Amino acid sequence: MYEALAVTGYKPHELGIFDEKHPHLPYLKEAIKRKIQVLKEEIDFKWLITSGQPGVEHWAAEALIELKQDYPDLQLATLAPFYEQEGRWKETWKESYQAIWSQSDFTEHITKRPYENPAQLRMKNQFIVDKSHAFLVLYDEFTPGSPDYYLTYANKKHEATDYPVYYLTPDDIEESIRDQQEDWN
Repeated sequence: MYEALAVTGYKPHELGIFDEKHPHLPYLKEAIKRKIQVLKEEIDFKWLITSGQPGVEHWAAEALIELKQDYPDLQLATLAPFYEQEGRWKETWKESYQAIWSQSDFTEHITKRPYENPAQLRMKNQFIVDKSHAFLVLYDEFTPGSPDYYLTYANKKHEATDYPVYYLTPDDIEESIRDQQEDWN
């Protein structure tokens, strides 16, 4: 059993998703939920940690909130890098963040001050990797993006310890879509 699973991945714009009406978003959300459920069954983590960033982190937090009905021992921690990180986000992402924040079992601002510089984001990545016992990332090695920063710390911890890094890849998502379409037929 792992106490805490950290989750990250691409931001919505990195996936070409600019609002909640994107036709592929329900499939992506379901693939994330299924991966979290599989990891719950396989490694039996208790806490899911995100920083509350839009995209994969939001959708993973929403999935965990749904999964709590089947796994009441699951807990959600949202560790924001600084105060009011949602200040410049689109209204849709702000509302989602506030809903996640209010439904989290634990919330904290890592630097305990407003945004000052990018170092706070690096501190957030390192802090969350340091506080977690396993790591899940939606990542495509052929499409670099914002998950690279997190992966740098996660891979260092993986090389130094037995810290597992799990991936949700585009192939996993396509397989999940095929499964979902078969379920609907």
